[in-house]
Amino acid sequence: MKPLKRIGISYSETNFQNYWSWFTPGELGSDVELLELSFERGNTADIYKCDGFVLTGGIDVLPSIFGGAAKYPYMPDSFLPERDEFERQIYEFSQDQKLPVLGICRGMQYINILEGGKVFEDNGEEAHLVHKKAAEDKIHTVNIRPETLLYSTTGIEQAEVNSAHHQAVDPRYLGNNLMASAYSGTKDGIIEALEFEDKADKAFMLAVQWHPERMKSKSSNPLSQKVKEAFLKAVRAT
Repeated sequence: MKPLKRIGISYSETNFQNYWSWFTPGELGSDVELLELSFERGNTADIYKCDGFVLTGGIDVLPSIFGGAAKYPYMPDSFLPERDEFERQIYEFSQDQKLPVLGICRGMQYINILEGGKVFEDNGEEAHLVHKKAAEDKIHTVNIRPETLLYSTTGIEQAEVNSAHHQAVDPRYLGNNLMASAYSGTKDGIIEALEFEDKADKAFMLAVQWHPERMKSKSSNPLSQKVKEAFLKAVRAT
């Protein structure tokens, strides 16, 4: 019998169940299980039981962590520094132990911050027409750079993704050893995916700005299904 692998999913105050149910029983099989890693429950010990991690979307990261402005458009009424600290521990453990990580939306932005980079506090009203969530997620194209992990994972150079964010990675301040592997197909050119530039001695890491867990066509869109399959394969290989 194969040893049991565990995927830790960081708790989000918004739509957490979508991340959980994205992994179907058939995909998990009998050898992979999910663990909720919750800053509210403070189950730090469970971090060290995991073989891979999903850093989820949600509220803005506390701007003082990356030297951001104290006030900006669409900032939340209050932040969650407890969540920021909890997820910092998750990410640092993943890198210390060379474990796979999948970052989604806020998760991608926070990986950039934790690697010493910055995000735009707010993308601006023009970008909001394309990216910021309204009644439903917006839809736009992304362009994927060849010779990247994202391209080898998905096998495509362009596809449609959903979009629901008012912040984005600042390309002037990419984190240590990070590279952009996809950009928005619209004129704003927002960074849509990150991965390690030098992958030597690194585990699988993909971070995406879209929400693969709640795409309407997630089972057929490679930018959801193929990304998930690659992450699961990496977890099983740990």
